[in-house]
Amino acid sequence: MTNFQMLAPLGWRPFFQQQLTLEEWDAVIPVRVTEQHKSQLTVAADQHTFTLPITPAMPPLVVGDWILLNEDKQFVRLLERYSCFKRKSAGTGHDYQLIAANVDTAFIVCSMNEDFNPSRIERYLALAETADAEPVVVLTKADLTDQPERWADNVRHIDKQLQVITVNALENSCMDALSDWLQPGNTVVMLGSSGVGKSTLTNSLLGESRQSTQSIREDDAKGRHTTTGRSLIPLPQGGLILDTPGMRELQLADCHDGIVSAFADIQRLAEACRFADCQHDQEPGCAVQAAVEHGSLDARRLANYQKLLREDALNSASLAQRRAKDKAFTRFVNVSQKASRKYKGR
Repeated sequence: MTNFQMLAPLGWRPFFQQQLTLEEWDAVIPVRVTEQHKSQLTVAADQHTFTLPITPAMPPLVVGDWILLNEDKQFVRLLERYSCFKRKSAGTGHDYQLIAANVDTAFIVCSMNEDFNPSRIERYLALAETADAEPVVVLTKADLTDQPERWADNVRHIDKQLQVITVNALENSCMDALSDWLQPGNTVVMLGSSGVGKSTLTNSLLGESRQSTQSIREDDAKGRHTTTGRSLIPLPQGGLILDTPGMRELQLADCHDGIVSAFADIQRLAEACRFADCQHDQEPGCAVQAAVEHGSLDARRLANYQKLLREDALNSASLAQRRAKDKAFTRFVNVSQKASRKYKGR
């Protein structure tokens, strides 16, 4: 019988335990995916880890998932996720790419240098809102500026309710600054572009240099890819960090509600527009455009809101079309196989 209390440091909670059937209660082994490779998974159970081959019977899995195994350590099923980060596949792909699952908090990591980008932060906020995880903006490289609060105020200008923390990722004191979100059993995902200090911050929280790091390019402060895979790492003080590779492209899809939540101030203004379907462009009586003209709403923020909504609508339609085609093809294959079996031997 599984000792579920031993799984609590890995993020096990009643949400997962309630999904078990009576037959599964004593017959299965719950494990959490901690690393994902091309042909195998690394999973953790109690105090030990082991690898599993990825088989065709498995659904798409991602680091952070909880799965059930039988006594022979064979895959049984995936447990429902309480949060899931995903994006449209990079490039011209017409599918989703899973980023992380069962995450409590998203550290949106951004550096206080030329690479600072409010529109990119808003994009990550929309992703976190869609995934039902608490967003926390972590501004790194505090050692390179004498006005860290000025950078923090730039983020709070996006949303006054946002949690914004400034840190020097090279110092162990960042653990104290982030401890509220690193409680035992809580999972935090690191999100951000290359070079912002995610791996350096992870190493500081661990108290050891486990993740590879590189310096940024001096000409434009852009980062280089160092983390090439996702890994779930337990912290000595409790909590788990899910480090992710830097994302040069983060295309949103099926994120409409998350975008609306991330831009709640614009939504509130829109309620006073003359027309219910106002696009906040050239329509008369537009309360949103009036706010821009009066200086109470940043024109950049409105432009990014409209851009993300257009992008999400386009990508969502593309993915829905792909899903419809896949479903139709599956029906065709099933009908063909059924007909083949019916007339076999005649």
